[in-house]
Parts: sequence; C-alpha cells; structure tokens
Amino acid sequence: MSATLESTAILDSAPETAPDLPAWFAERQRAAWQRFLETPAPTRKDENWRFANLKQLDFSSYLADVPVPEDTGAIIEGSKGVEAPVAKFIFVNETLIEIDSKLPPDVICLPLAEALLLHSDLVEKNFMREDTRLGSAKWAALHEARVSNGLFVHVPEGVEVEGTIEVFHWIAGDKAAIFPHTLIVTGANSKVRVVDYFQSAGDTDAGLCIAFNDLCAGPGSKLNYLAIQAFNEETKVVQINETGVEKDAAATAFVLNTGASWARNEAMCRLTGEGSHSDMLSVSVPARGQEYDQRTFQHHVSPGAYSDLLYKNSLYDKSRTIFSGLIFVDEGAHRTDAYQTCRNLFMSDEAEANSMPGLEINADDVKCSHGSTSAQISDEEIFYLQARGIDAHRARQLIARGFSVEVIERLGDEKVEEMVLRFLDDKFAHIASGGA
Repeated sequence: MSATLESTAILDSAPETAPDLPAWFAERQRAAWQRFLETPAPTRKDENWRFANLKQLDFSSYLADVPVPEDTGAIIEGSKGVEAPVAKFIFVNETLIEIDSKLPPDVICLPLAEALLLHSDLVEKNFMREDTRLGSAKWAALHEARVSNGLFVHVPEGVEVEGTIEVFHWIAGDKAAIFPHTLIVTGANSKVRVVDYFQSAGDTDAGLCIAFNDLCAGPGSKLNYLAIQAFNEETKVVQINETGVEKDAAATAFVLNTGASWARNEAMCRLTGEGSHSDMLSVSVPARGQEYDQRTFQHHVSPGAYSDLLYKNSLYDKSRTIFSGLIFVDEGAHRTDAYQTCRNLFMSDEAEANSMPGLEINADDVKCSHGSTSAQISDEEIFYLQARGIDAHRARQLIARGFSVEVIERLGDEKVEEMVLRFLDDKFAHIASGGA
C-alpha cells in the first residue's frame, strides 16, 4: 500500500496513500494525519497516563517503509506458533512474504491491503469504528494515517473455523516502525480463533510497533483473539484493542507480554447485546528494566451481559508495571455481571507495580467486583520445593510459571495453551541466563 520504498521518518510528513485504494480510505488517512497533528501529546496531568513514563513517547527517530531484508529464510523458519494452523500469514515490515491457507472458500481471510480492494464496503463498515478513549488517541490517529497492511477476517453466518489462523508481524532493521492492523468480523453463530505474533528479526535493533485490532463479534458467535508480544528488549510497542460483542456472543482477548523495552496495552470492550460475554486476559513477565503499561475499559451497554478480566504480572529485577481498569455500567444495563482482577507477583525487591482498578455503576441489580493484589513468594513455598530436591532458583521459576497458568488454562484449547507456554518458558529461560 505504500507509494514509496524510501524510508522516511514517521513524524516528518503526511504519508501517501496508494492511488488504487478506495477514496474513503484515503480520506480517512488524511483526516487521521491531521488529527494526529492537532491532538496534544499526553502530560503528567492526564489521568490515563498516571504513573506512565512519558519519556517513552519520543517516536521521532523511527522510520516507515524500511526495506525487507533480501534473505528472509531465518524469519520464515522462526515463524513458529501452534501445530498445523488452518492459515498462516508472515509479514516483515508490513510486507507479506508468505501465506498458507486451508480455509473454506466462504471465509474471507486476506491481507488488509487486498481486502481494501476486494471487499471495500465490508472493511469500511467495521474499520476503527470507536473512538480511542484510554489515552492513546494521538497514537491511534498515527496508526490510522500510516497503516499499510495487516489482516482482514470475515467469517459468515453459521460457519465455524476449526483450527487457528496465525499472523506473524516481524520488525527488521534498526529504527524500523510498523503499523499492523487486524480486523476480525464474525457473522451470527460463527466461530474463529486468530493469533497475532509480534517479533523482532534482530536482537539489538530498536523498533517501534503501533498496532491496532478491531474485534467485531456478531450475534451468537465466538471470537477468540490472542496477541503474543515477544519483541526484542530494544523495541517499543503500543497495542490498542477495540472489541464489540453483540447479543449472545462471546469474545476472548488475551495478551502475552514477554518482550519490548516498553509496552502500552489499551483494551476496550463494549458489550452491546443481552447475553454477551467477554473475557479479557493477560500474562506479563517483565524483567531487567522492562515496563508494561496496561489500561482497560469494560463497557456494559446492554442489560444481562457478563465480563471477566484477569491480568497477572510476574515482575523481575527493576521492572515496572501499571494497570488501570474500569468497569462502566450504563443506565439501564441491569443484571450486569462483571469482574476485574489484577495480581502482581514480585520476584525482586526492586520491582514496582501500580494498580488502579475501578467501578462506575449506573444501573440496578448488578454484580460487580474489582481488586488488585501484590505479593512475593513466601519462604515456606521455597522451602517446600527445596525439601523435594528442587533448588531455590528453579523453585521460584516454577512458582512464577504456575502463577501464570491459571490465566492460560482459560484459553480452552490444548494446542494454543502449549504454544503460549512455550513463549513463556522461553522468557523464563532468558531470565535464568541473565538476558544473554
């Protein structure tokens, strides 16, 4: 979709939209660039950026349209997710380099650049429908202005996709910036699972990813989405999730954070139909100086809806996490059933966790709870495992792994759970080796 192959600083000038793309999309990109310029950067007085490290928001040195390496063999080889996915897409710097699909013909699953040409009306109807309200409106506008590819999935009414659709987003080259977009739409009584993987081609190249995903769960459908963030520890990432759940639909959105020097995750779910169900799940394992900043919003619009949020963080060394979540119940959203839990496990005396759960209820006959806990591993737990021949360091790793498993088991698919645990174990091994 990019009109030029020359690398340019992402903040220097307005991006150009390819001339063959729909007029509505070109206009959206022009308007988004203007909105980006006019939207002020966050300040310390902004509640949505409370406790945040605003120095991380200097993106001026990052480049768009960085060329894809000539040899992508190692990247393709490293694109390993679940066993036997039903479809697999590999992007490097937003350029599609490989695709393998066994999907039925009535399922639309295309790179976003192609979907804009072949299914323009369907993309327009569902693309970035809601205003970003958790603090990153400026960066959402930058994403919309510069997005050049991603994945579009539309599952028609009554179709259930067996297996997993995988999408790999690789950053290659120092100071390369990418803006991947995932748009998933499920028709009535359909089902699909999509996994986004975010990885770095090099161990030391500093990259930037500003990613956005739209999840649109139609009536009675089941939509499962996972984001596996495993960039190198020189990369920054902003991930924005917007989920809409209609009558009797169920949506699960899971985030695993193991990589990046700094990550900002914003997740908003709107439950717009009676009987709708949302699970918002996350596991994060920061170490050394990594910082993960997570903001969530559970918006109960309709009566009789259910939402459950469970975020778990295991913090090592001098790492830092921030969690700010709000359950918001509209007037008339009676019989709401909503839960929000953030739990922090300190693996170091120098780690820092800031948690701000919240409730705002404007209806009657509701069940809502929210809370946060922070704790260290007790000496008794370590002694118990040492008495069974496990050394103290290994014992602590096993406890941290078990702490995370409660969230992962809720994904409900053995192959997917094994994949997530593999990424988690890679992080634990990286920590054990001192980051070497």
